[in-house]
Order: sequence, then C-alpha cells, then structure tokens
Amino acid sequence: MTTVIDGKNVAASVIQTVKSATAALERSSGVTTGLAVVIVGDDPASHAYVGSKGRMAKECGFKSVQHTLPAETRQEDLAALVATLNADPSIHGILVQLPLPKPLDSEPIIQSILPEKDVDGLSVINAGKLATGDLKTGLVSCTPAGAMVFVRRTHGEDLSGLNAVVIGRSNLFGKPMAQLLLNANATVTIAHSRTKNLAEVCRNADILVAAVGRPEMVRADWVKPGATVIDVGINRVPAPDKGEGKTRLVGDVAFQEVAEVASTITPVPGGVGPMTIAMLMANTVIAAHRAAGQTPPQF
Repeated sequence: MTTVIDGKNVAASVIQTVKSATAALERSSGVTTGLAVVIVGDDPASHAYVGSKGRMAKECGFKSVQHTLPAETRQEDLAALVATLNADPSIHGILVQLPLPKPLDSEPIIQSILPEKDVDGLSVINAGKLATGDLKTGLVSCTPAGAMVFVRRTHGEDLSGLNAVVIGRSNLFGKPMAQLLLNANATVTIAHSRTKNLAEVCRNADILVAAVGRPEMVRADWVKPGATVIDVGINRVPAPDKGEGKTRLVGDVAFQEVAEVASTITPVPGGVGPMTIAMLMANTVIAAHRAAGQTPPQF
C-alpha cells in the first residue's frame, strides 16, 4: 500500500512543538516570541496569506505585529521600517510579504533584514550558511524545510546510500532542497527543464522532489518503484467536469498513476502547502530561542 502523506497532520504536529517551545521559552526566560509581518498594497491573495500567518502566530502564543502600508509607499520608507524592526529586540522574525507593488524593489529590502530575523530564509547569508552545512546558526527557507520534515519522517535523519533527485533549480526551493538532502548524506542530482533524458534521471531516485510548475509532468514511468515522491507544484488546470470555467489544483506529479508505483507520496493540495506556514512559525521560535541564548527545538 502506498502511504499518502497528510500535510495538514504533519503541520499540526509542527505547530504543537512550536506552541510548547514558545511557552517553555516564556517560562524560562520571560521572552515572548515576536513576529512582524509587513504588507504593502492591497493585493487580495497577499492579504489572505498575511491574515493566515497572523492568526497562526497568535495561536502559537507569539507577539504578532502587522504593518500594512499603502501601495504608493516609497522604497526608503519601507527600508526605514525594516531597520526599525531589525533594532527591536522584541521582534525575532521579520517577514516582508512578496510580491511588492511596482516600482518597489524587493531584493534590497529582503537582504536588509538581519539574517537572524530572516524567518523566510531568503537572505544570501542564510543561503550561504545552508550551502556550507551550517544548520546551527542559519534559517532555512520554509517550503524546502517543510518538505525535508516529510523526508526525515519517512527515511530518518541519515539518508546515506539514497539517491535524491530534485527537479527544479530555483533559489526559493530547488537549490535549498538539494542542500538539505546533501546535508543529510543523500547523493543528490539537481535536474531542470534543460536536463537531457529527464525521465531516465528521475527513475534513479529513491527520493524524487518535483518543483517545476508544470502540471502533472512527472508520470508513473518516471518513478522508481518504491520511491518517495514529494510534489511541490501548485498548478490550476481547467476542470470542465465541475462546470464551465471551473478549475482544480494539481501538482507537478500525475498523482493517481504515480501513487500506484511510489511507496510514499504527497498530494496536492494538502501535502507540502500546509507545511510552509508551519515552518515559518518554527523558524520564528528557533530565532527567539537563539536570541535568548537557549537551545532551539528540533523539527
């Protein structure tokens, strides 16, 4: 029988650990974990994301602060707000919701967040720490961190002797995912749209992670029997069976057919998605523990 990973369940267990760690830190050192979220403009999807992050932060027992700025905010005013949050010892995590409205330039803003408060894991310093194997002081981008929780719960901490293939080389997901697998001793191949014989490369994988943004690209004959398949894709495709103009969400993996071959697989929706906010909370409580000189929890 194929195991279908329930991302909501795993995310709930991560949140439970966050709540316990938040309460323990407050008891031992009087520190309340603080998360500040900055949103610029009125994009409805961004506001929905930020709302759910704020609710989850409160549920975890955090001090949750939201700064909502108008779309016409100037670059220097946004930079000044980040500088203020950097200097605020009660804030352990800073998140600037992307994308920023034009003409704002997100890159200098993201890189100005102190690496130790960069709970999105997007700072080049945190990327460099991950690349050099420093998981003790760096913060890891939330989606790959969440996918890695699935891998560890399936295969344990040590992936020695296992072949892992990551399809996708983005800075947001593909590269950090490959680094996490490498740090756990897997033999890692990063594949992408220009890889020759992609299906053949994928068939070698004991752990196959798909993050390319192409609906149901990975077919059953791409997958080694018994492999673990982590699907990070979120794609909207037409669903005429639901009615005219209706759509449904699918991943980068053809779920029904691959589930016949894989031993473990994540669904879309309900797989990696719920882990992203959970790992944001995990990163924030890790940052708070480090700031207080305490050993952070393991996830």
